[in-house]
Amino acid sequence: MEQHAYYYYAVGIVATLFVSFYYSRKQMQKLSTDIETKVLSDMDEKIHDLTKIAIEKPQLIKIVSNVESDVSEEIAFTYHILHSFAHIYHMRQRKVVGDNEWTGWLRMMTCFEQGKIREYWEGGLELEKWFDPAFEEFINNEVVRKTSPKQKV
Repeated sequence: MEQHAYYYYAVGIVATLFVSFYYSRKQMQKLSTDIETKVLSDMDEKIHDLTKIAIEKPQLIKIVSNVESDVSEEIAFTYHILHSFAHIYHMRQRKVVGDNEWTGWLRMMTCFEQGKIREYWEGGLELEKWFDPAFEEFINNEVVRKTSPKQKV
């Protein structure tokens, strides 16, 4: 009988180790995601600051892009909006943004239907230079397609 007790203790200890390992691994994954999210947010803040400067002085855009010299504040602001949308899209992919917040951002993206941002998106903004393919695909398939002028009533 005493041998069985040692066996049960050993099984209990091993089971406790497995449970501890499982939860510590889960915590490490969450910590890794939190760190990556912080890094992405810091990078987005830097882009935000650079875009603010570009809106104030659009002639400075020539430093990073070989575009015509009469870049307007409108184009600079368009880039700023698109970078904000790209950031929130990536936070959604990382499961940092919940459904409620995401729905609010999707509603904000109706500017593709109401404003001039769609013209710029479909025009010559050099999207491949500034936005990753996943975000471009999302905008083209989920936002632009859904706000197609044919679907307006």
